Amino acid sequence: MTRAKHWHCLGSQETFLELGTSREGLAPDEVCRRLAVHGRNEITEKKKRTVLMMVLDQFRDFLIIILIAAAVIAGALGKPTDAVAILSIVALNAIIGFIQEYRAEEAMAALKKMAAPLATVVRNTAPAQIAAAELVPGDLVLLEAGQIVPADLRLVETANAQVDESALTGESVPVEKHAKRLDDPQLPLGDRKNMAYLGTVVTCGRAAGVVVATGMGTEMGRIAALLQSGEPARTPLQQRLAIFGKKLAAAIFAICAVIFTAGLLRGEPPLHMLLTAISLAVAAIPEALPAVITIALAIGAKKLVEKKALIRRLPAVETLGSVTYICSDKTGTLTLNKMTAEMVYADGRMVSADELRRSPPAAGGAADSPVATLLTAMSLSNDAKAGTGGAVIGDPTEAALLLLAAASGFDKSELEKKHPRLAELPFDSDRKLMTTFHAWTGGKVVSFTKGAAEKVLERSGRALSSPGGAGFDPAVVLRAAEQVSADGLRVLGFGMRVWDRLPDDLSSAAVESDLTLAGLAGLMDPPREEAKDAVAVCHAAGITPVMITGDHPATALAIAARVGIVEDGGREVMPGRALEDLPMEDFEKRVESVRVYARVSPEQKLKIVKGLQDRGQFVAMTGDGVNDAPALRCANIGVAMGITGTDVSREASGMILLDDNFATIVKAVEEGRRIYDNILKFIKYSMTSNAGTVWAVFLAPFFGLPLPLLPIQILWMNLLCDSFPGLALTAEPAEGQVMRRPPRRPDEGMFAGNRGLFIVLFGLLIGVSALLLQSFSMKAGLSWQTMVFTALVLGRMAVVLACRSENDSLFTIGVFSNRPLLGAVLLAGLLQAAAVYLPFFNGTLGTVPLTAAELALTLALAGAIFLAIEAEKAYKRKGRAAVPMRTVREAV
Repeated sequence: MTRAKHWHCLGSQETFLELGTSREGLAPDEVCRRLAVHGRNEITEKKKRTVLMMVLDQFRDFLIIILIAAAVIAGALGKPTDAVAILSIVALNAIIGFIQEYRAEEAMAALKKMAAPLATVVRNTAPAQIAAAELVPGDLVLLEAGQIVPADLRLVETANAQVDESALTGESVPVEKHAKRLDDPQLPLGDRKNMAYLGTVVTCGRAAGVVVATGMGTEMGRIAALLQSGEPARTPLQQRLAIFGKKLAAAIFAICAVIFTAGLLRGEPPLHMLLTAISLAVAAIPEALPAVITIALAIGAKKLVEKKALIRRLPAVETLGSVTYICSDKTGTLTLNKMTAEMVYADGRMVSADELRRSPPAAGGAADSPVATLLTAMSLSNDAKAGTGGAVIGDPTEAALLLLAAASGFDKSELEKKHPRLAELPFDSDRKLMTTFHAWTGGKVVSFTKGAAEKVLERSGRALSSPGGAGFDPAVVLRAAEQVSADGLRVLGFGMRVWDRLPDDLSSAAVESDLTLAGLAGLMDPPREEAKDAVAVCHAAGITPVMITGDHPATALAIAARVGIVEDGGREVMPGRALEDLPMEDFEKRVESVRVYARVSPEQKLKIVKGLQDRGQFVAMTGDGVNDAPALRCANIGVAMGITGTDVSREASGMILLDDNFATIVKAVEEGRRIYDNILKFIKYSMTSNAGTVWAVFLAPFFGLPLPLLPIQILWMNLLCDSFPGLALTAEPAEGQVMRRPPRRPDEGMFAGNRGLFIVLFGLLIGVSALLLQSFSMKAGLSWQTMVFTALVLGRMAVVLACRSENDSLFTIGVFSNRPLLGAVLLAGLLQAAAVYLPFFNGTLGTVPLTAAELALTLALAGAIFLAIEAEKAYKRKGRAAVPMRTVREAV
């Protein structure tokens, strides 16, 4: 089995000899021996993680550990409500994480379902139907249309056999199979025409093949091994939160230690200072952060469903916002996955499909123009048929020809009434031609021959031309065909021959010669209309789109150029073979400059993903086949196709495109950026507000003031302000520049972009303002503690309103553009009024009712904080306006 990669290079007889078998099949005792050596023909799984292990893993995150500690402390302080609230958040986070991991384990189960349950095998000279799991190398398997290939086979006999290999290679068109030997040992899977692979489907014809690999030794088994070895990448948010949690814990511990020590030095009661320090620690932790993140992601996921994107794992929503590279398949994602006739060549000129539809040539029979005759041939020499509702039943290529002919006024049903089919020579892969005979004008018979352009051309001695047209020059026609092919189109040639009557000898040699060239037709799977705009948005957003396809390089490059993936005349395509030969170290030096990959294997897709990740990029990878599953799992976010995708690819992905459309990915990226922006806004708001409280308590002794807040007031403020207003920030609409700026750098921390400086300085401003209010109120004999308490709550509401946008004024974006937040602010205000004016809360929270003047002072302080933040944003806007603008692409 050491030569498993090169079975396609052996002849049929060599294959039998190599495997010690024959066309009579294996004897029963030999089957038993080989089954013991090679094992059952099954996809095996590594040991699964238990449910308990998956549950416990949800509590390993550092921020979650801090929250659990905070809940324990709150419970010890006699605050069961706070403890229950924090633990509820932790439990919700754990449940969601567990569901995501459990779903990830289902990819292998979907892969195993693709195996054929039964197989027809020749043993001891007799065919028999057995369980596919009992196949062994050397078995001779018989295949018919509709069957799933039960193992990897070297075909030794074929009869018009075609196999759908889209799940394995990404090729959307069934592959014609033959039994002839191939010479190149490095051929991609899609070009190994004498092989059939486990899990693919026979679409037509018959074949017989020798089993060369079973179970994990098959191509599908190799993908299973890759799928089980690849670990899902951690999301940017998970990475940043881990760092954030550790830094936050260290900072809180240090500050609380200083406050506790300073209080003792001032002679404060130790128990009181311990409670204050612990309360401050609980208050400084943004315990609503996991809930805010979960709700933000859930709301985002719901919105994305409306945009045709189904999120399978919530963190994938946020990951989209950090994506720097989108590696997309071509067929069906960037293109329509519908073969279309784009142009014809006749009478020495190219005619586009649009021109034919606008100005169709007249049809009249033998006196037709060359273009009309070509369209007649496209319609009549065609096995596709019109179905219901405008659909066409048949081969995708023939359907495309039929549709163009019909759109140009050459309807097949009408033409067949005048020119019924009399006989035919079916297509076969050796001739690469098909010929049909039809009744023609004047009682004659016409034959139309269709096939590979070079095959038709070499059998033609003349060409149809209009009066005064150019003579027949095969070199000119061949150059035209090469030009069309270079543009990524598949080229078919059409020849014709008029007979006095239907010939007796219908052999290829007799009838497919001495042809008159009718013309050429160019076909391709065209790009989606919205793909070009979506690619342009990617470029504006600093995201690099890359095409990875199993198709031919010329076709891939043509589509990439049409949608804008390659620009400025870029012509480089990296074929799978070149990628395989390139060492990883050398590839990583080039990976960020390659925009198109063609004819790639599963390992190579994985290599591309890892190469980009090693260069610090965050990668979104699309895929629909089984071969895509390992790369989907390894990518920062795997994007599977909902229409054409396999169960395996969907289970390995984080997001499913319900419309298989590249433009939907771009919409999802915008939503991901909005969500991550809102999470950062919450952190900015929460940490600034918490910092204000910490500064006030920390600096009070240095101002010679008593502690401004009671422990219970700190906990109340934290619970009130972090919950409703913080959660309402998740509904903030996207800012105008969200898709006109580069992605956030993968290594960018939570406090990047001067966010940390903002938190410290404006936290200090809030804390110092509160202490100044405390000092003034104490001297004036006012209710200073309730005033400071209320001022800090109202100040937090001012901060949350001002933090709705990083740069724009609240009055620019509109107070009512986030109604949930406005409602949350009003609710927080009412609850704080209840805390101040209701007797029950007066006793519980240690507050007293404020007079109108006292309340006005607290409102004035909150207003000052709001204006200070607005002034800072105005300064930033002025600074940006003074700097000459550069495009995002230049900035990146």
